[in-house]
Formats: sequence, structure tokens, C-alpha cells
Amino acid sequence: MATPGGQPVLQRGIVKQVLSGDAIIIRGPPKGGPPPERQLNLSNITAPRLARRANPNVEGQTDTKDEPWAWEAREFLRKKLVGKEVFFHVEYRVPGSGREYGCVYIESPSGENVTESIVAEGLVEVRRGGIKANDDQQQRIIELEEAAKGAGKGRWAKEGGGGHLVRDIKWTIESPRYFVDSHHQEPISAVVEYVRDGCTMKVFLLPTFHQVMVMLSGIKCPMFKLENEQQVPEPYAAEAKFFTESRLLQRDVKVILEGVSNQNFIGSVLHPNGNIAELLVREGFARCVDWSMPLVSQGPEKLRSAEKFAKEKKLRMWKNYTPSGQAIEIQDKNFTGKVMEIVNADAMVIKNNNGEFRKITLSSIRPPRLAMPGKEDESAIKENRRIRPLYDVPYMFDAREFMRKKLIGKKVNVSIDYIKPAESGYPEKTCATVTISNINVAEALVSKGFVTVLRHRADDDQRSAHYDELLAAENRALKNGKGLHSKKEPSIHRVADLSGEAQKAKQFLPFLQRAGRSVGIVEFVASGSRLRLYLPKETCLITFLLAGISCPRMARTGPGGPGESEPYSEEALQYTKELCLQREVEVEVEAIDKAGNFIGWLFVDGVNLSVALVDEGLSTVHFTADRSQYASQLHIVEDKAKNNKIKIWEKYEEPQNVVVVEETERKTNYKAVVITEVLSECNFYAQHADTGPQLEKLMEQLHGEFSANPPLPGSYTPKKGDLCAAKFSDGHWYRASVDKVEPKRVHVLYIDYGNSEYVDLTEVATLPASYHSLPAQAHKYAPACVTVPNDPEAQLEAIEGFKREALNNNFLLNVEYRVGGLEYVSLQKAEKKEDVIQGLIAEGLLMAEKRREKRLQPLVTEYKKSQDQARKARLNLWRYGDFTEDDAKEFGYQN
Repeated sequence: MATPGGQPVLQRGIVKQVLSGDAIIIRGPPKGGPPPERQLNLSNITAPRLARRANPNVEGQTDTKDEPWAWEAREFLRKKLVGKEVFFHVEYRVPGSGREYGCVYIESPSGENVTESIVAEGLVEVRRGGIKANDDQQQRIIELEEAAKGAGKGRWAKEGGGGHLVRDIKWTIESPRYFVDSHHQEPISAVVEYVRDGCTMKVFLLPTFHQVMVMLSGIKCPMFKLENEQQVPEPYAAEAKFFTESRLLQRDVKVILEGVSNQNFIGSVLHPNGNIAELLVREGFARCVDWSMPLVSQGPEKLRSAEKFAKEKKLRMWKNYTPSGQAIEIQDKNFTGKVMEIVNADAMVIKNNNGEFRKITLSSIRPPRLAMPGKEDESAIKENRRIRPLYDVPYMFDAREFMRKKLIGKKVNVSIDYIKPAESGYPEKTCATVTISNINVAEALVSKGFVTVLRHRADDDQRSAHYDELLAAENRALKNGKGLHSKKEPSIHRVADLSGEAQKAKQFLPFLQRAGRSVGIVEFVASGSRLRLYLPKETCLITFLLAGISCPRMARTGPGGPGESEPYSEEALQYTKELCLQREVEVEVEAIDKAGNFIGWLFVDGVNLSVALVDEGLSTVHFTADRSQYASQLHIVEDKAKNNKIKIWEKYEEPQNVVVVEETERKTNYKAVVITEVLSECNFYAQHADTGPQLEKLMEQLHGEFSANPPLPGSYTPKKGDLCAAKFSDGHWYRASVDKVEPKRVHVLYIDYGNSEYVDLTEVATLPASYHSLPAQAHKYAPACVTVPNDPEAQLEAIEGFKREALNNNFLLNVEYRVGGLEYVSLQKAEKKEDVIQGLIAEGLLMAEKRREKRLQPLVTEYKKSQDQARKARLNLWRYGDFTEDDAKEFGYQN
């Protein structure tokens, strides 16, 4: 084609594709739709033919190989032309076929002539039959061919020069999965040969020349559907294909093979300018799909972020998009809190920093459930028992335990993903991602196979912000056969429920008593002192009542309707829940009541819950506590709570001393004791003679049992507050309580004698429950109506003098008064009826105390007389005279 003046008509276009060394496809300017395309063959040259795959629908057709230099010729033009703007003109068309031949110029009409360039490289052959003698341009390509021949370029290379490549094309791959695994998701160089739709393309992998069809992982574009033997595009399908084609067709790319779908490969295609999948999604030409998202190796979050951008901008596919679910205020989206309770495998109760309790459901996961929801478990029917989901649903208990051990009492970060509205009788749910130490709890559960991932609808935005990580974790669990994905039979948790079963409870009682301290998990808290426990070792559920205290009662429903809660009952309930709900605790069972509820002592992290409730002013001491070894602790903290008037004691008033106009006469009730240990301040421990035979019998049995069956060293792990057996320096074992635990030794108090010492870790053992019933026999007392000097040297003399007179001797003890739970006493020698304390004052070792009680005045007067005698005689304390005259505190005097 030419102008009337003879000049060719030049047209513009962009080279879409190079078919061979002498044929290209040029895309013209768009005209209200996809731009028109035309194939143009370079005139007057012939290029070597490229290999072709046989058409399976044509009988007898076979694959062909590359002709020499065919690939090099194609590549020469591909690298020079694809994606470039060119000028071209059509010289002639072949009648019938309509095939066009012409010339192509790069950049401008006066620019590089592509035909001349490829001829000069010796990659094609000039067809001389059509060359016009009077056409200088056509004559020039003959000259260029002759020059290439002379230089031995390309196909004109001398024999043995070689340099050309005949490709060994692998049109099919027998084992796609093995092929993917063998490349380990490493980027492979490739050339895109064909674009089927926006997210599917055929590529040659280099340098092996495997031809593979690759579907972009994580996304899906609108497709072309076959209807009535015609390709009908879905909305934006043609635009999506053009978007990919114009950027990738015959471009050098990197391909990461990530998976297989039938015979097609799933992967990522990376251009130097970016990931095509991310660009497609961001422009609204594709949507994210969950089934292949776990395979994405280049970061699924980038695809999700791109889709979010397209939705917000309502681009193309999303032009009618409206967000699903209610919006969440930014200030309410994230918070930190303490996990108070694991409700089930996908929900928990969290206390935030404002003290508010919030139930949080983990986003996008489904907890384990019965194989046939709504139908009872067959084994439960046979055993005539009700279904307990926690124990009967496979892996429910394992999931709950995993969360309980990792989260209870720990601080976590919460990021709310969506609010699921109430529906079908289910309440509204706050669904969130919960993390601890940067670990996603939901992802950890999925990877263990304890829960599965919900499959959301494609248009459902109500999903976890880390949904793709959850899918990837589920794939790993599925591949490794973890938990719910295992082919093995799930473990069964058979649990005996003793609550309300008095006969069953009685059968377990002796065993639990002998066990000493048993480990349990608090499953439910009914009130401040009433709990439901699961004992793993005994595999039973029990109702447990705290011993030694009386808690305010909760409101109970009875025949007359709901009763009223006593003051502070709710506070006591909340205190107990926060301290021990779903925690591992230790219990000492003492007895059961008529209803089959176990009664005893509960310890959480070494804290006696009964003592803690009394200390917080949320309970009072019950009279039955006096029979236990914890009586003194309970009375001390109760007196403290009374004095501070906290909680139930806020309106408490000390009894008015109406009678305290007081017994003007001193009361005496002497008890026979043996003093076993003397402490600082001249305080001491004493055993009561009336329980001496019981103690001797107990010690005889204990020594005999431990001699016959010595405990295994290291089998017992001591904890502060434990009642245990400890080996004394005489080689015998005695009852003791753990006062302090160090890496290699333990400080213990021998509760029947009052002495204490450090022993090796191998010298403490579990004390059998049968030795718990007898209360501690060493009772702590202090001398009444005296003051111990503060001067260290004088104090030491006083203690030594008291030890000399009192240690291991029999006395008559009378309680004179009590201060803060400690009883102050006077002592008389059992035979001579002499007052030991008065004797020490007479020696100048102790000082008489000034007391105002009328009933004590006779005793105080006697003590002062003895003190005056010691002062006059200048004995011990008084050796330098009367140091009290100047109230000199440095001499140890205290008013």
C-alpha cells in the first residue's frame, strides 16, 4: 500500500507476540474495546520453522522438532520487539489467505528496519525470487545476507561452527506433584507463550523447555465459558486477559511452582515490575480465593490487602460492593487483657485493663464436634449417662487443655476481626484474633489439629485477618495427620462424676485421704467456697467444699422462690474465680458430707484458699478449723481483717468490755506441757502432755513405715506450705511443713517439735494422708508480762538462760492473755510450783512489763519485786546500774 506519490502508508502499533523469525502479531490502537490485532509477515525472507506439538484430534499427526536457528531467530525478534511501539507498512496481501507481508521499523520511520537487522545476523534466508532490481531497499537485504555469509554468521556459520539450539521440548510432565516438589518453590526462569485468561497462562521453563500451564495461586479472574460451542466471556474477563497479556505475553518472567490442580500447575508469576496476581487483584480484575491461597509463597497478606483496596475503591468487579457486617471503631478494635476462662475450644473470657469481662470467640475456626450433631453418643447411651461435650467430643478436651495451659492467667493481645450478629437462637459473637508472645492462638490450635478452619463464602468479609495463615496451618495438620485429621481412633476420656452421688463418693474417700495432696483442675466455681474439680489422676469430677471457713451464701432457688444473697457473696465468688478457675490446684480431702460433697483444703500456687478468703474479709473462720493445722493462720488473718474492718467486717465493733471491768481476779487453768524448742524473743514451742501418747504412737508408726519402705529420692517436689515428711539428723522421718524451697535444699519446720532446719531435697517425701489427721503437736507461746532486752548480747543471755531452765522440761502452763493469735503464758515447774519466768527476772535476764489489766496486777507486782532485787544486786542487765532512769533505749530499755 502506498500514497498517490508512491510513499508507503505507515501505521503504528505495539508488538504483541513474535510467532517466528519472520512473523509477528501487532496490536493496533483501541477503538472502544479490545484493540484490533493483525499478523504481519516480514516480506522477502524465510525463517526456520519452530517445533510444533501434534494435534491430538488429528489422526497420524506427530510432534515436530525445531529447524536449526529457528529458536534463535524467534528470540532475536522477541527480545527486540515484544511490547515495543513500531511503525509498519503492508507491502502486499496474498489472495485467498489474506496473509499480509511488509516491513517493520522500530521507533520511527527512519529507525531500525527489523528485516535488515535479522538478515544481518544470518538468522533468516532472503527469498530472491521476489526481489526487484530497481528497489534499493530490497537490494540492500541481499547485500546484508552476502555480508552475513562472508562473516559466517548464524545459519551461514562454517561447518562445525554450530552455536544453534534445537530444543528438546517436554510437552507433558508425567508426575506434576513430584516436579513441583523437586523445585522446592525456587524461582525458575520462563517465557510466557500463551495467556488463556487473566489468571492462567502457558509458559516455557528455561533452560529445560518444559511446557506447563500455570494457574496463578490465590486468585481467580472472570472466565470464558463455553456456550453453544462459543466462548462467552464473564464480565471483565476480556479486560483481565488483556491486562495480563499486555504485560506478560512473551516476556521474561520468574515462575514459582507451588502446587498442582489436576494436570495444571499452581504458582506465582513474577515480572521485574512486580507480581501479576497482586496487580490483577488491586485493579479489580480478580478476587482472592481460599482454596489456593495457602499455596502462595509471596505473602498472601499482599493479595488480601490489594483486594481490600479494590473493594474500598469499588473498582471493576467490586463496583457494586457493600461491606458485610457491622463496622468496628478503631479505638475498640485492639486491646490487651488477662484470660480468665476457656469457655470451649474456640472461645474464652478475657478481663481487659478496665476490669470489664468480655467473651471472645476465635475468628474463622470451628471447634470439634460429635460426628452426628444432635445424636447422642452410643457409648453414653449404653452406660446410661448424659453427654459431657468437654470429655465426650473427640479432641475437645485436648483443645481446651492446650488453651488452658498456655493462656489461663496470662496477658494476651486481642484484635477484633468482626462481630457476628445473633441468629438462629445463638447470641451475638465478638470474633477476634488472640495472640500471646506474637503467637496466634487460633493458628496454633489449627496446626495441632484440634480445630478446623471455617470455609467462608467468596463475598464474605467476616473472617480472620490471618485467614490465610489458618488455611496453611490446616494444610500442614492435614498432611501430617494431626488431631482431627488423624486416621487413628481419637483418645477417649472416661470420667466418673461423683457430684451428688453419695455412695460413689464414699468409695473414693479413703483413696483420696490416703493420697495426701491430689492435683486437680477447677472446672466451675459455684460460690466462694464451693467448687467443681476434675482430678486427672483419679479421672473423676467432684464437688469440693472449703474446710475451716464460712463464706457468705449465694442466692439459691427453693420452694419459696429465690432467696437473697448474703452481703459480699458475689465478691467472694468473683475472688475465688479469678484466683483459681481452670487453674491447677492441690487439694487435701478430709471428709464428705451427706450429699457426697468432699470437704478439705485447697491450694493454688501454694496459697491456702481458705486462708486467702478470710484474709480478704470475704469469709469467717468456722469452729471446725480449730481441729486443723491451719487454725492459727486462720485466726491471725481473721483478727487482721477485723482490725482493718474490711468487707464483711466493715461494721464490726469490738465487744464492749462490760465484763472487763473485768475479772479482777486472775483465772488459772494449768496444763501440763513439755517445752521442745526456744526461739528468739524467748518465744517457745511446747507439746501438751495429754496428747503425748497419741504423738508417740504416730511417730512409732511413721518411723516403722519409712524404715520398711524408704521413699524414692527425687520422687517428691516440695512446695511452700506443703505438709510433708522430712528426715532429721537422727536418721528418722518426722512430720514437717515446707517453709522455703531452694535449688538444692529445703527449709522445713518439724510441726510436732517446733525446731526447723535445712535438709537436702532427697530428704523430704510425701506424707501419707493417714498421718494428716492429728493436728500439729508443737504449740507456739510467749512468756507473759515480761520484756526481752533489745541489746543483742543481753538478749542472747536471756535466751540461753531460758533454754537452761525450760528446754525439754515439764511445766504447768497457764494462758494469761492473747495478742494477734499468739498466746502469752506463765510457766511453773511441775514439781516445785516455782514460776520460771519470775526466776529469770530475779537473775536479771528479763524485765517486768508494765501492764494495766487488773487481773494481772498481782503477777506483775511479784515480777517487779524480783526485778528490784536483781537491780539492787546489779545482776546481768543491771550490772551497770539502773539504765531505765534515763529511758535510755540504747541500753535495751523499752517502755
